[in-house]
Amino acid sequence: MTNSDPLYLRPNVQLEPLVDQWYAWSHLIPPVTAARNITERHLKIMDSYINAPQVHASAVKNPKMLGGPFIDYGGKRVDEIRALRERTIKERAVLVQLSAAVSELDAMLRTNAKGFSLQPLYASVPEMLKGYVELVYDLNSNPSFRLIEPLLYRSRYYDRSAQSLMLSLIQADDRPFVLSTPRLESSEALHLRVPFGDESVDRLFELKYSPQPWTHIKDVLNTPESADALLRSFLTAEAPPSYVRYNGPGVRWRYFGHACILIETANISLLFDPVLSYTYDSHVSRYTYHDLPDSIDYVLITHNHQDHVLFETLLQLRHRVKNIIVPRAGAGALQDPSIKLLLRNCGFKNVIELEDMHSLDIENGSVTGLPFFGEHADLDIRTKLAYLVRLDGHSLLFAADSCNIEPRLYEHVRAEVGEIEVLFLGMECVGAPLTWLYGPLLTRKPERAMDESRRLNGSDYEQAIDIVNRFGCKEVYVYAMGQEPWLTFMMSLKYTEESRPIVESNRLIEECRSRGIITERLFGEKEILLERQSVTA
Repeated sequence: MTNSDPLYLRPNVQLEPLVDQWYAWSHLIPPVTAARNITERHLKIMDSYINAPQVHASAVKNPKMLGGPFIDYGGKRVDEIRALRERTIKERAVLVQLSAAVSELDAMLRTNAKGFSLQPLYASVPEMLKGYVELVYDLNSNPSFRLIEPLLYRSRYYDRSAQSLMLSLIQADDRPFVLSTPRLESSEALHLRVPFGDESVDRLFELKYSPQPWTHIKDVLNTPESADALLRSFLTAEAPPSYVRYNGPGVRWRYFGHACILIETANISLLFDPVLSYTYDSHVSRYTYHDLPDSIDYVLITHNHQDHVLFETLLQLRHRVKNIIVPRAGAGALQDPSIKLLLRNCGFKNVIELEDMHSLDIENGSVTGLPFFGEHADLDIRTKLAYLVRLDGHSLLFAADSCNIEPRLYEHVRAEVGEIEVLFLGMECVGAPLTWLYGPLLTRKPERAMDESRRLNGSDYEQAIDIVNRFGCKEVYVYAMGQEPWLTFMMSLKYTEESRPIVESNRLIEECRSRGIITERLFGEKEILLERQSVTA
């Protein structure tokens, strides 16, 4: 291999996007949610590990503890965790103070906001938040505050230097649960200290199918000579297989795992909730990055959970994507950050917000945003949509983790949109409790019984069959179940045949098949061709 030979990025080079060496998910990007996660998640987990590393080592071996707040380093590397903790406190001192200011603001409002004018209370807003929050009541005089998110991204609280990329080779599906274990330096991992929005990120992942000579790659990544051997191990002269774009009649859809589905016609491509596996030998057949078009017309994101907004995949696809469709943000609520803002501040362009019951015209069809209830532990979160795609005479509803907690919603939607041919619905009907994901944002810990009752649930059998009945679906696919082995690192789900989501989805499959409805619980990979239909006005 000479310095002038064209080189590709190997298909099993794993990207882990990091914020202060913690795996980057969407709450680590907006300044205030990042601040709360630093103090209420990261520092607490590191303190616990430093004090009792063997407790963590035992917990990560217990399947019942999967997804818990335990660092997966086998009770070792305590000094490195201690150093990371001290560095975090020093380098993120402003965010530590910002988190405390949020608690102070919340306590001040509970004590002083009693239904009278809030104007006098602005003087009592913590200094760090002055001008960044609006004090508000709901119609029953319950106080709260609205974050001015665009200004916060332009403030000293948003520091791109916290962002970095860690590259390594992956050979199998096993990966430690990423939300509880920071990424420490390793001789097998290349740590690129560049922010997510840097152009070098796009140039790096263009190497997957557009080769460059060694000198060009070195120049783009600006790595030290000491990293040359490791970087070279990530490169190959072997060209990847060429992607053959679908050019047939009608619509082809392919399932890539979880909620990731690619729709193609001869003229357009749409990719939903991108979460992809890398290419390596495995007993589970799958589509990977090689099975995507070189150019993707639309990426559509249903909601702001870590298994649907996955930076690991999105950053690798950014240079291929023309447009990203996301749900319109709410009103600056702490628990509901804008997906558009966090993506744009990470280098994504052409981000389009869609509202409930609004449509976007696409070639030979449209995309309509539909209301999405449930799966957010009863929090006021509005940044979520199901998508109805009409394309070449077909109608496909991607309902993701929508929970049919109020069937009248779908009665009203059915009156507006008519029957739907193909339904994709998540049935993870026993989700995590409120505090598992949103705990760091809460300034008062809820009672255990309350926490357990408020869950991130998808639809069960009764809720799912009601949707099928209302829309007269001809095909029904259960997806977004987190069953694929390459998803365990962020979903921490391992089902058995007795697990309620499996039992409930089996009931749906049996009932649909008894009626002659094509149905399946998707796993691994799947391809379906929908013949071209005549389109009536």
